[in-house]
Amino acid sequence: MSPFVMLAFPFARHAFLAASFVAVAAGWIGFYVVLRGTAFAAHALPKVGFAGASGALVLGVNSLVGVSIYSAAAALGIGALAERDRRDVATALVLALGLGTGALFLSLGNLYADDAMSLLFGQVLGVSSSGVIETAFVSAVGIALVTAFHRRLLFTTVAREAAKVRGASNRTADWALLVSLGLATSAMMPVVGALLSFSLLVGPALAARHLARRPWQAIALSVALSLVITWLSLSLSFVLGWPVGFFVACLSALAYGLSRGAARAFARQVPARAA
Repeated sequence: MSPFVMLAFPFARHAFLAASFVAVAAGWIGFYVVLRGTAFAAHALPKVGFAGASGALVLGVNSLVGVSIYSAAAALGIGALAERDRRDVATALVLALGLGTGALFLSLGNLYADDAMSLLFGQVLGVSSSGVIETAFVSAVGIALVTAFHRRLLFTTVAREAAKVRGASNRTADWALLVSLGLATSAMMPVVGALLSFSLLVGPALAARHLARRPWQAIALSVALSLVITWLSLSLSFVLGWPVGFFVACLSALAYGLSRGAARAFARQVPARAA
């Protein structure tokens, strides 16, 4: 079925709206994920959010509430543990705990099958009008939080030693990014699921890094790429009936590959012109 025909139905319009809010948040926050080298946390938090969603289903409450609480708690846990140990070790510990509790909640609620599949791979066509509003709110809070720390995140990354001399808190910036990342993954779960949220967070941002020279240019390009990837993925999913997450992962990888090729081609042309 053509995606233009599908837009005549409310569920399709809800899907495109929710996916658009998610894409903006993923592209925006993904820039800082790539900048700070926290890709492993971006990979882990959606899996932890899966535990929150399954727990919410067991309790009979809104799954987005469960995902948001669990993801934010996991982000704070990673930040706290990383102060005493290596970040990758702290992230791995939180990830293992999240997967274990997720398996427990699935078992307690007998949620194997359709519910588990929707949590793992997304079910954007099931988003209601209230779900669109909730997704927009969570996405906006995540973007606002990370944007409020924009200068500090840049400063403590690019000039870490100078930031220490001036007393700029690297820890506060890290915590803000982790919480924003947790909120972004909460919003992304209904669209691409726990397993493939990572691709939308990292793929467009990595592609933008190769093509843009300034931070705000990279953020704008990352958001634009994320929107295009999400819209194309939804359209292809409507036409072919395949999971949205599959197309998101493939198109994100394609965008990254094309951006690297374009950056290398441009780098070769510059010395040639100078000569």
